[in-house]
Amino acid sequence: MTPLDYEYLQKLLKERSGLMLSADKKYLLESRLLPLARKAAVPGISELVQKMRAGSEALIHDVVEAMTTNETFFFRDKTPFDHFKDSVIPELIQARAGRRSLRIWCAAASTGQEPYSLAMILKDMAAALSGWRIEIIATDLSPEVLEKSKAGLYTQFEVQRGLPIQSLVKHFKQVGAMWQLNADTKALVQFRQFNLLQDFTSLGKFDVIFCRNVLIYFDQAAKTDIFNRLMRVNEPDGYLFLGAAETVVGLTDSYRVCPKRRGVYLPNAIRAPSIVPGAVGGIKAVSGTGR
Repeated sequence: MTPLDYEYLQKLLKERSGLMLSADKKYLLESRLLPLARKAAVPGISELVQKMRAGSEALIHDVVEAMTTNETFFFRDKTPFDHFKDSVIPELIQARAGRRSLRIWCAAASTGQEPYSLAMILKDMAAALSGWRIEIIATDLSPEVLEKSKAGLYTQFEVQRGLPIQSLVKHFKQVGAMWQLNADTKALVQFRQFNLLQDFTSLGKFDVIFCRNVLIYFDQAAKTDIFNRLMRVNEPDGYLFLGAAETVVGLTDSYRVCPKRRGVYLPNAIRAPSIVPGAVGGIKAVSGTGR
């Protein structure tokens, strides 16, 4: 792979996915793209780049897919989910008592473990949320991982990573060697293909946004831009959750740190939240984007 090949791939990945590859990441690129080169019946990455430069959109898609990190597991890092369950949702139940609805966005949802973790928490709080309309929008750049997410079907290894045994027994059923998420829990989550470099406004407004462990791959300008756009779709009294290695500090004034809640941030927007009529009955999974 020549320096020009690497420069081309760096630019392409940044434009298509926001992924930033530093000069010391050639080993990572080679390890992920050499299998693609073999699949494309070319001897190496330079020849792969030649085919991409010739306009092979399918190959470009495969390269972006191969380089997108999809590492995830249930209740990853645990503490943010404790904050979500123990303080954020109780506070929102009080704040949204008039409209009795919640909208949550889980960005870069990968294979679904994060949004399904949130769905399990909300199902466990069904008594407090009786009659509420619940909508979890889970997005990811990769159509392949979204297909896996929609199935809600996981291996023994996947359910052993972070999922408490009581949650496994309550929310899953065993299907052969796999574990299938229950239909009523799965119905709370809608999956959509979406690129964080796109405009967010089509998604509507959200009370809670999870955007964890993805912005570490973006450069500072892209992070600042994303934070500013997240704030505009986050309700003024809503919440933003970031990964343990991520922060808004020094990047934007759109959010401020939430005291005593690691990884939780509050919008600095000053405007009144919108109100919509509530629903009746049990927790309801709803479709659509706006309120």
